[in-house]
Amino acid sequence: MSESEWTFPSGFTARVAALGLRETGDDLSLVLADRPAACAAMFTRSLFAGPSVTLSKHRAAAGTARGIVTVAKNANVATGAEGARNAAEVADLAATAYGLPEGSLLICSTGVIGRQYPMPVFRDHFAAAAEHSRAATPLAVATAMMTTDTHPKLAQAYAGPARVLGIAKGVGMSEPNMATVLVYLFTDAEIAAPELDALFRPAVEDTLNSLSVDTDTSTSDTAIILASGAAGPVEHTALADAVGSVLLDLTRQLARDGEGATKLLTVTVTGARDKAQAKRAAKAVVNSPLVKTAVHGADPNWGRVAMAIGKLFDDTDIDPERVSIAFGDQQVYPIAADGQQDLARLTEIMRAEEVVISVDLGITDPAGEARSTVYGCDLTDQYVRINADYTT
Repeated sequence: MSESEWTFPSGFTARVAALGLRETGDDLSLVLADRPAACAAMFTRSLFAGPSVTLSKHRAAAGTARGIVTVAKNANVATGAEGARNAAEVADLAATAYGLPEGSLLICSTGVIGRQYPMPVFRDHFAAAAEHSRAATPLAVATAMMTTDTHPKLAQAYAGPARVLGIAKGVGMSEPNMATVLVYLFTDAEIAAPELDALFRPAVEDTLNSLSVDTDTSTSDTAIILASGAAGPVEHTALADAVGSVLLDLTRQLARDGEGATKLLTVTVTGARDKAQAKRAAKAVVNSPLVKTAVHGADPNWGRVAMAIGKLFDDTDIDPERVSIAFGDQQVYPIAADGQQDLARLTEIMRAEEVVISVDLGITDPAGEARSTVYGCDLTDQYVRINADYTT
């Protein structure tokens, strides 16, 4: 879709600006609600969570917010008491500039850890925000949020008369332990904050919490949903389906754009004892550097998948004699691919832009609910290069 085709649901507007935090382009964005919006949010569990996370977590607990401020190229993490004061000041400067109550905006930051905000720059900007910023589309906001992303990430779905729009950024330091990277959903559905929270959390668990690019949990991970209520009430099941659809779309985009990635890697585990075990096994596979490099090289080395499952030492009910492994629609264990036709099919599967690996643990019915699908990407030399040179 073109920039003009992406619009915010009713009740939301946005601004972007270039403060010089990055060499070129916008690095500050604000999405504002024209009324108090119902709010639900999830935040990183990192012990080094940044002041922006701490502040937003406190404010989101009230169940309403008037919008989100996002700062790119500066994570404001490991910045101590000064960083905490700066996060609050930036959020409240933005609120004052746009006629909103202090304490009503959430704030998120992404970028290099350990650097203080350049506060004179923020103060000068918000002193004349109308002159220094411009009205923005969702695409412009998604672009302003990017760090090492190669492209902006957006998705949308409908729930009756209401719409759910999602915006995300993030391609590295991404194995969430609550939510992931920075992900915002905006809807004009009317729904109370407790009900919004109740449908948001399980959707995050099945999507964003099922993503891993590199096994690393960011200090800034945040997922937020705001509901303006402008479209009126909608059926909660329909809204939950729309939220889940948007989050899954964004999760797949985030995985596909993993730093240096050339392929999306999807791993599904079935037949587990319970859903938690299924996810644990799927994450063991998607996080294995040996599996990820085999996927990159289009090498159908199923032994690496077996190795990854075998690392689950504490899951003593996993019996290798009951496990089966498939790449795409081709089983490779315990019945190994054989013959030129099977090998040609495997080569085709492994060269695809999305590689699907399936593992059945054989503990319960593979069609049952004790299953999990996780999303990741291949591991390339470009990932090493991007992260070796990130701050220099």
